[in-house]
Parts: sequence; C-alpha cells; structure tokens
Amino acid sequence: MESGARIGDRWVDVVVDTLKTNKVEIVTYVPDKVLAPLIARIHADPYFTAFQLAREEEGLGIATGAWMGGKRSLLLMQTSGFATLANVLASLVVACQIPALMMISERGALGDHQLGQAIVCRTMRPVLESLGIDHHVITRLDETGFIVEQAIQQACATQAPVALILSPLLTKNPANL
Repeated sequence: MESGARIGDRWVDVVVDTLKTNKVEIVTYVPDKVLAPLIARIHADPYFTAFQLAREEEGLGIATGAWMGGKRSLLLMQTSGFATLANVLASLVVACQIPALMMISERGALGDHQLGQAIVCRTMRPVLESLGIDHHVITRLDETGFIVEQAIQQACATQAPVALILSPLLTKNPANL
C-alpha cells in the first residue's frame, strides 16, 4: 500500500464499492493527503483506470471525453484545487451538460487553519450554487454509500455535474477509519 494510506479506512471501502457498483471506471486526481487512502485503493484495484493530473481542469476535460466515450469518471481534489475550476465548469461542463462527478476533500474548516484553504472553503459552496451545480456534504460513514450512489445516478440522469464534499467529520473521525 502506498505511503499515506491507512489500513481500515472504512469510508474509503464504501466509496470504492459504490463507484464500482455504479460503473465509475476512470478516476483522475491531484494528490491530497486526505484523499491518499482512497487514491491508493483505487490504484491497487485493476477495475479502475486512475492517473494523476497536474491541474484539476485537466480532470474535467477528461471527464468530458470519458462521458462522450460512454464512460463514467470521478475527479478527486482538495478544496483549494476547486478554486481553479469556475471557468471550465461554466464554459464546458455546465454548458455542455456533462455529468462530471467531483469529490472534494474539505480543507480550511474544522481545525485546518491554513488561510488559503479557509478562504477557498468559504467560497466553494457559493460558487457551486451560482453555477447551479448540486453539491452534497458527506459527514458520516452511514450516509456515504447512499450519497455517493445517488449523486452518480443524479449526475448521469440529469446530465449535470455534481460535487461531493468530504467533511473532516467523515475523513478525520476515528470511528470512520
């Protein structure tokens, strides 16, 4: 297992199983400490095609191409990476009705006092709302599978992007690890 991955991250198991059940095969990501266990599990599973990006915008371009090619994808990023996406979301993903699935580790809240992260954290939801992008915060292990599955199905049925925000209440709670 890659460094940074923890054995027994139960939320990771739920996300991986739900992605597979819902035929999400392509996973792109910009490295993130919080998402490291998920990224390691996805890389270890031959079901997925996963690769690292230089910038989050690339992931939305890949999501667009994947959807046009009949595949479902997921873009993993942290809150600060979301700050770079407004233009590509508005001009490509929303405008062309691409069901891009984004999973964002929420940084800058609940004990993460990095100023840059905190500023983006405060602006992320208003940006999603102004673009008309549904977003769901996952805070508990028992709701993880349901929210991820419903978001995937919603995105594909409505051909609209959706953001899943992973709260520190989920990713840093010892009961979920």
